[in-house]
Amino acid sequence: MSRPPNQEFQEWWNKQQSANGSEDLFPSSSENSSFLTVEVSSPTVAEKERTRSARQLSWICLLKFQQIANSIAFLTNGFISIVRTANRRIVTSNSAPPRSDSRLYRVIKVFLTVSVILLVFELVAYFRGWHFSPPTVESASAEVVDLAEHVYANWLDIRANYLAPPLQSLINMCIILFLIQSVDRVVLVLGCFWIKFRGLKPLAEIDYSSDVENLNSEDYPMVLLQIPMCNEREVYQQSIAAVCVQDWPKDRMLVQILDDSDDLGVQGLIKAEVQKWQQKGVHIIYRHRLIRTGYKAGNLKSAMSCDYVKNYEFVAIFDADFQPTPDFLKNTVPYFKGHDDVALVQTRWAFVNKDENLLTRLQNINLAFHFEIEQQVNGWFINFFGFNGTAGVWRIKALEECGGWLERTTVEDMDIAVRAHLCGWKFIYVNDVKCLCELPESYETYKKQQHRWHSGPMQLFRLCFSDILRSKVSWLKKANLIFLFFLLRKLILPFYSFTLFCIILPLTMFLPEAQLPAWVVCYVPGLMSVLNILPAPQSFPFIVPYLLFENTMSVTKFNAMISGLFQLGSSYEWIVTKKAGRSSEADLVAMVENESESLLKKNTVSRSSSESGLAELNKLEMTKKIGKRKRNRLYRKELALAFILLTASVRSLLSAQGIHFYFLLFQGFTFLVVGLDLIGEQVS
Repeated sequence: MSRPPNQEFQEWWNKQQSANGSEDLFPSSSENSSFLTVEVSSPTVAEKERTRSARQLSWICLLKFQQIANSIAFLTNGFISIVRTANRRIVTSNSAPPRSDSRLYRVIKVFLTVSVILLVFELVAYFRGWHFSPPTVESASAEVVDLAEHVYANWLDIRANYLAPPLQSLINMCIILFLIQSVDRVVLVLGCFWIKFRGLKPLAEIDYSSDVENLNSEDYPMVLLQIPMCNEREVYQQSIAAVCVQDWPKDRMLVQILDDSDDLGVQGLIKAEVQKWQQKGVHIIYRHRLIRTGYKAGNLKSAMSCDYVKNYEFVAIFDADFQPTPDFLKNTVPYFKGHDDVALVQTRWAFVNKDENLLTRLQNINLAFHFEIEQQVNGWFINFFGFNGTAGVWRIKALEECGGWLERTTVEDMDIAVRAHLCGWKFIYVNDVKCLCELPESYETYKKQQHRWHSGPMQLFRLCFSDILRSKVSWLKKANLIFLFFLLRKLILPFYSFTLFCIILPLTMFLPEAQLPAWVVCYVPGLMSVLNILPAPQSFPFIVPYLLFENTMSVTKFNAMISGLFQLGSSYEWIVTKKAGRSSEADLVAMVENESESLLKKNTVSRSSSESGLAELNKLEMTKKIGKRKRNRLYRKELALAFILLTASVRSLLSAQGIHFYFLLFQGFTFLVVGLDLIGEQVS
């Protein structure tokens, strides 16, 4: 039975609630009332605040987890993509016809085998604790039970007494060469700073900047413009158009298209392009050799043998991918006026595809230093530098006096520059005049180009060394040619780069008695990289990839230097640098259209003839042959060196060598990326 409700207590409770409110449960004590208020209300507010903070914290954690998951997924996908690409290229390489091993590759394979064996040996020694208490020959002989300890003790004795001393001597020699080359680089940079600070520039005696129509054409010298090319399907139109629209009297210039193409389709396209410009009133002729002897040098030599060449005073040379601006001749020819001893006016290159990929960005750093600093300083202070083979204007008299174009090397441009210098002629470099061109976008093309650029100078040095000694120039110029131009910048630079960072550094990990200082590995190369990147400050974020990639390219440059110096088979190999046809097409088309309209009005060329030429051109474009399918490939020397450096990095990790470990790790990874052809243009 339920207890009956207490009516008296209920009435009392209602009175207390109405009188004091719901706050005072026990009105007998004000302190208790206050105390209870704090106890009841405070925890409620704190609990609400804690609940809100926890919710915010949970959202932050979720966002962090999502970012981490996205990063892991990105890295995983990238790693899987690299593995798949490497696997595909390895399979493709196995299916390709076998290639003969070069001498350098065989040496690198032996080095790799020795490195792996030594690493296994050092790992055994490390886990047995011999690194902390290395055994001696005497102690190991006393304990004949452990054969491995006896062998390791003898290995320590051999490397300390017989292997480390000659290696240390080689290290010291390479360090000296490295410092000499670094001093040369610093001097060049200081010379460029002096030129910029003083505002030094070559001065022209005459100005052709006014309109051609308002001047007498006799005031303009006769200029021959040459475009040597070979199977240049991608770039022939833009190069011919850029040369034909030069702002120069048409009766004072002649364009020679020197075509060595063996592709009949390309020959037809170039002929049609030449006919189109002939109809527009441009003095342009097409020359084709049946026998391509001497490559580019033979092509230029054949063109200069024409009878009409004697009517011209200067010759401007442009490779097939170069696009000079319409005022190119106006900005270069005036420097010959009043300077009868000047043989060459060289302009700077500018690149339309320098931001296409990482490879083109790194090339731009190198070539910016070459033109902005090396060419400018040498041109101003000693009036000599190597001709770049294009985007320059020669005095024809100087070419004839020094013997003309010779076919004895693959660097005919450097050859004729050295011979002209020995004959007493001077060169002028104009840094303000730029000529658009294209950089190689694939590593294969870039590697072949660099092989030719570094084997040719050694051929030339071997051929002209006696001529330099017998020449009538001063001993200062002879010393500059032999020691700076050839030995230091063409021979010593690739030698110490490859030997020091690809051979000696890994060896010092397995022969720790011979030491390579950290400032040679990291600090001085870093400083030199900063100096190299000064002419292209927008490329500063790529300074580390640039340093690592230059060390990687030292393999190709060293191999090319050796082949050129000792007349090996690959030293005379000439492969035309393939172009992609990337250019400032919009500006060029607009320029050509404007020039075409003015020429059509001036020469009253009928539209029907022009349309017939274009129809023929379009027909030939439709019937052009399809070239070989491009593909990426594997590079065995780079891959073998990658494994050598990564093996040495593991050995460095056992010895706790910080800077050496990181350098070997990153350099080995760079060799791996290059060996898998993951830099530059990627072809699926």
